[in-house]
Amino acid sequence: MQAMTGYDYDVVVVGSGFGGSVTALRATEKGYRVAVLEAGRRFDTNTLPRSSWQLRKFLWAPRLGLRGIQRITPLKDIAVLSGAGVGGGSLVYANTLYEPLAPFYTDPQWGHITDWRDELAPHYDQARRMLGVNEVPEDTPADAYIRRLADEMGVADTYHRTPVGVWFGEPGERVADPYFGGEGPDKVGCTHCGSCMVGCKVGAKNTLDRNYLYLAEKNGAVVHPDTQVTDLEPLTGGGWRISTDRPGAVVRHRPRTFTAERVVLSAGVLGTVKLLLRLRDEGRLPALSDRLGEVVRTNSEAIVGASARVAMPELTKGVAITSSIHPDAQTHIEPVRYPPRSNAMGLLTTVLVDGGGRVPRQARFAAKVVRHPVAFARSLSVRRWSERSIILLVMQSRNNSISLRRNQRLDLLMSGPGHGEPNPTYLPVANEAARRTAAMLDGDPWGAWNETILDAPTTAHILGGCVIGDSPDSGVIDPYQRVYGYEGLSIADGSAVSANLGVNPSLTITAMTERAMSLWPNKGADDQRPPVGEGYRRIPAVAPAAPAVPVGAPAELRPGT
Repeated sequence: MQAMTGYDYDVVVVGSGFGGSVTALRATEKGYRVAVLEAGRRFDTNTLPRSSWQLRKFLWAPRLGLRGIQRITPLKDIAVLSGAGVGGGSLVYANTLYEPLAPFYTDPQWGHITDWRDELAPHYDQARRMLGVNEVPEDTPADAYIRRLADEMGVADTYHRTPVGVWFGEPGERVADPYFGGEGPDKVGCTHCGSCMVGCKVGAKNTLDRNYLYLAEKNGAVVHPDTQVTDLEPLTGGGWRISTDRPGAVVRHRPRTFTAERVVLSAGVLGTVKLLLRLRDEGRLPALSDRLGEVVRTNSEAIVGASARVAMPELTKGVAITSSIHPDAQTHIEPVRYPPRSNAMGLLTTVLVDGGGRVPRQARFAAKVVRHPVAFARSLSVRRWSERSIILLVMQSRNNSISLRRNQRLDLLMSGPGHGEPNPTYLPVANEAARRTAAMLDGDPWGAWNETILDAPTTAHILGGCVIGDSPDSGVIDPYQRVYGYEGLSIADGSAVSANLGVNPSLTITAMTERAMSLWPNKGADDQRPPVGEGYRRIPAVAPAAPAVPVGAPAELRPGT
């Protein structure tokens, strides 16, 4: 370790998603010099992909020359969809911003530490205002099928429209940003084109580069895109050395080094957990908790759907997710859509096959192909797939998990069994919903290839792996989200989420980060938080020295209110 007396930045934030962007803004407001290191590229409404077939802009696989917004990561027990780019998952997510179901707050992993519902409540409110949450204003044609599905499943009264981070003005109308006193980028009224998960080229989607990160940069934060962290080294006397390179570089490397007094890891579960596992395996951060990589949640999720045999263009109308139903107290189903001509994700789907029981799923799949060759042949076609399909995102709040480990030879993440109930390999309620929806469409239900071949579901919401605990024996980070064993190292992303949510996680990641950053001291001031490892006590929020939201903005938007 090397001693350091001066630093390039006070705070380096690794990642620019819902945790990283919040951290960047709130740290600048408290007087810190902030850098944000983002592996992905910077996009705007002109450079986002026109469809999912523009693979160089849509998919993330930098070694193949693909530097888009959608990551697809296959693991043994789960296939993971996540985001890439300046703004992280907000570029590709479905805008959906729910508070979690009740079991989240009292999960045994962390529920005994404090009254999380009470502590997080004001930060959920702040997150909703900052992300511009509005309820979807009207039902879409696809929602009519979801209403029928709820009725058939005996839960018609649970149907409701979705809270989303979208500006619903007059379609295509450009207005001064209403959230930040006219200081933000103009908003454009949503055109209901269904392109949210390909990239909103209209400007109606409240992505992080249009709120938190936008304000952070105005307040002095410096964003370094195309910059992947490769190493993290604690320095003698305090502070950190951060080594980076160009993502996917094989020949044209661009190594660079940053120093900072504090580091906040916000690279998502796959980025943060993998980096820390490697640093522990290689002996550079040996004091990391043995709980690292444990309690990884998937929201007990399955992604299934149904496709009509003829195109129904009306199914693509609306934002990506417009409604929800609840077949039971622990299950949440949402319809999802892609826009016309964005059919590439259909390549991941095949005929629906149940899991469980004594017969291997692969054998059931083979039998189904033999018995229903025409249906299987139809499943191979993605022609007008988005105009024929209703995707069903099914989530549960059950207490199950997987674990993540690192293959040291290949430097790859490996998944395995976790604690609690076994992570479900398939959800019967999801397959039932897919079959009922297919019957309504006079079409075919479908699942994903990884389900049939690997008996592994798909999630867009991988969480945990660096969970909150009351000591290093129970968690990787303390209730203030500081890493046990390492001064000046914190985590603010989905890996800090310590229980299944049963809903889309973006609002929770934002609220948890708002809470953690509200407890940071202003630069140069005394830290009210007890030293790491001394136990938790509830302390008041620290008002920022230099709020970034304009004085003319509504009072409830100003930080610290």
